[in-house]
Amino acid sequence: MRKLGTVDLEILDLAIKEKGTFNENSLENSELKRHGVGKILDTLASLKDRKFISLNKDGSFSITELAREILWSSNIPAWARVLRLLQIKSCNLNQIVDIIGLSEDKIIVEIEKLRKNEFLLMSPQRQENKLIKVYEILPEGIQEVDKTETEGFDKIKFGELKSNGGILEIIDEIKKDVANSINSDIEKNSIVEKLNNLKSKLEI
Repeated sequence: MRKLGTVDLEILDLAIKEKGTFNENSLENSELKRHGVGKILDTLASLKDRKFISLNKDGSFSITELAREILWSSNIPAWARVLRLLQIKSCNLNQIVDIIGLSEDKIIVEIEKLRKNEFLLMSPQRQENKLIKVYEILPEGIQEVDKTETEGFDKIKFGELKSNGGILEIIDEIKKDVANSINSDIEKNSIVEKLNNLKSKLEI
């Protein structure tokens, strides 16, 4: 993916929300002003050099088709747009919906699909005395989304959990814990036998 920083993302997101074109007033009236004039000017110059925005005769800026192809094009599958966004920064559900611009129901379906395939992780975080679900991309997710640059999107197959979603590894850890516990040998053997049966079924 064409790499973006968090400020790059904020500026391009502003452009999308301003119907493709923004100016100095748009920047001043946005949250971007917290970064300071110097940082904003540097980021605008960088985006222009990378052909993600173009400078208009009236001094305004417009987002280019090249930039739209990162997160905001219907040519990019929703799952890839989610992973690309999380590659830039971790987000909660509302942020993902707001930036990508798809329905919440659609995003939830894509997130669940990615989570089951171990491409992203949900971690609860406390924000303003509320517990918020924050989504982060995992190394496997980075690998998959990077592959799309050379292989396209059609080769990515979703379905069975990779490595049974790590369940086999968890079972092995439980067996070790049971072996080290203070339960009787009979209880230990019974638990281990049940875990082995479960493991056998998962490996089929």
